[in-house]
Amino acid sequence: MQKRDHLKTENVEYIGVIGAESSIGQKIHHKAEKTGELIGESGGVMICGGKGGVMEAASRGCQKTGGTVIGILPSPDRSDANSYLDYSLTTGMGQARNLMIVTSSKVVIAIAGGTGTLSEIALARKHQKPVILLDSWPLPDIEYDHSTSGFYQFSNPERTVDKAFELC
Repeated sequence: MQKRDHLKTENVEYIGVIGAESSIGQKIHHKAEKTGELIGESGGVMICGGKGGVMEAASRGCQKTGGTVIGILPSPDRSDANSYLDYSLTTGMGQARNLMIVTSSKVVIAIAGGTGTLSEIALARKHQKPVILLDSWPLPDIEYDHSTSGFYQFSNPERTVDKAFELC
């Protein structure tokens, strides 16, 4: 049996993309999809919550470029997954699956988002994962673009993804 080289984990960067599950505006949809495209073009593996909104737009972009997308679903039902995932992992853990998303990623990109996204941001920093904010939560008293805080903030997907791969 031949080994499938693209599944080897050494030299592969796992990038988490988190954000709102609910309906998102056209601007955020475009940024999420472009972020996914850039991750895919760069050979990274994208990890997300596997549902709609930001997750679906980024998944679509990544898959469009031949990238690999892993969705970690909160429910035990694969029918909850968006149609752009290469692999869907069901957990039945609800929001507790957020921990799996951030700990499986080398860096986390937060695009827009609500309180669920905020919880993922906090979990990522608790586990010393760098967080890049792309039109996401403004965090008071945080020094952005600084290695000691672990937070970086950009307004465009290109700089966001460049920084993500730099941090991996």
